[in-house]
Amino acid sequence: MHVTMIGSGYVGLVSGVCFADFGHNVICVDKDAGKIEALRRGEIPIFEPGLEQLVADNVRAGRLSFSTDVETSVAASDVVFIAVGTPSRRGDGHADLSYVYAAAREIAQHIKGFTVIVTKSTVPVGTGDEVERIIRETNPDADVAVVSNPEFLREGAAIEDFKRPDRIVIGLNDDRARGVMTEVYRPLYLNQAPLLFTARRTSELIKYAANAFLAMKITFINEMADLCEKVGANVQEVSRGIGLDGRIGSKFLHAGPGYGGSCFPKDTLALAKTAQDYDSPVRLIETTISINDSRKRAMGRKVIAAMGGDIRGKAIAVLGLTFKPNTDDMRDSPAISIIQALQDAGAAVTGYDPEGMDNARQLIDNIAYADDAYSAARDADALVIITEWNQFRALDFGRLKSVMKAPVLVDLRNIYRHDEVTKHGFAYTSIGRPMNGAEL
Repeated sequence: MHVTMIGSGYVGLVSGVCFADFGHNVICVDKDAGKIEALRRGEIPIFEPGLEQLVADNVRAGRLSFSTDVETSVAASDVVFIAVGTPSRRGDGHADLSYVYAAAREIAQHIKGFTVIVTKSTVPVGTGDEVERIIRETNPDADVAVVSNPEFLREGAAIEDFKRPDRIVIGLNDDRARGVMTEVYRPLYLNQAPLLFTARRTSELIKYAANAFLAMKITFINEMADLCEKVGANVQEVSRGIGLDGRIGSKFLHAGPGYGGSCFPKDTLALAKTAQDYDSPVRLIETTISINDSRKRAMGRKVIAAMGGDIRGKAIAVLGLTFKPNTDDMRDSPAISIIQALQDAGAAVTGYDPEGMDNARQLIDNIAYADDAYSAARDADALVIITEWNQFRALDFGRLKSVMKAPVLVDLRNIYRHDEVTKHGFAYTSIGRPMNGAEL
């Protein structure tokens, strides 16, 4: 099939490349001419494991191309995906749909024959209705079906998620579109991927409900971690104990400094705002947002407490700046608030991240950047692990102690055990576990 992907950001690029790898002919379109030229040269604007090679393979095979030409691309397509950004709108937190609606207007002008228009972007309930209205107003003769097909991609594992999904949600109100979308995803049938066909508004809500539930699950275990610290329990054992219950499951039950990234913060906020507009507030989600926002800076205070309460003039090394490993995404990363809290208390911060430092430089002021973990730790009064990159899981504590001014480790991801750190002479603080490494 001939597929056009409008928007070549994270979702659009990964989705377009994977569709091409299925055997479809895909054109990824973007208004940013510089981005398109870079993609044509094989330069990938985001870090995602395996993506660079997959782009190269499919360009070489002639199934994948990049363009700024919406007219030619849309006119030749059976399916046009809208995969543009929907950031939180400044001022009120609603999803900013201006890019989606602008894409719909432009697509409408160039449709030739029956075309399925698919919203891949995360959008509030009712957006598909407005997209369809815009298209029919712009081009009354257009023969289209507007479909909702939300993405469920985890940064750092996006290709695997696309090719081996838990489910594929497709919301539509046109039987012709069902056949087209079935054909688009037919290559996944060998993997037994379940296609869930729903009404369009239901599909739009599924995406928000899924992300909000996961955000709530993370926030729940973080609050349990705080309680564990007060009563002398171990949050990792609590997590395992409740996660073994099949009704709960073990995923997203890892205590830490709070969630971040491109999805959970904006999607929970957009869902809460939508629910308020419909006079049906989602109070659990509103509370989740509030707790998570305050938790990030609270982790800065946790570091300060671990260092004795006065860090003015102290040097602190931070390992991990991105919101999670295997991505260069800094959006709403806990590191931003934590570092700001440390700086506000008078500390000098040096950071290291395997992939995120270029993006971090755009968001975090007045910190130094190191080439590796040991360079970051040199002459530091404390070392703080914020993001659980694999290369931080087997640090040489003897080497660290030899370069640090004071052997203090604050592990905000519970990577290490208390005994394996303290035997090297470190003072060790983690999340939701007894300070002495054993339960009371």
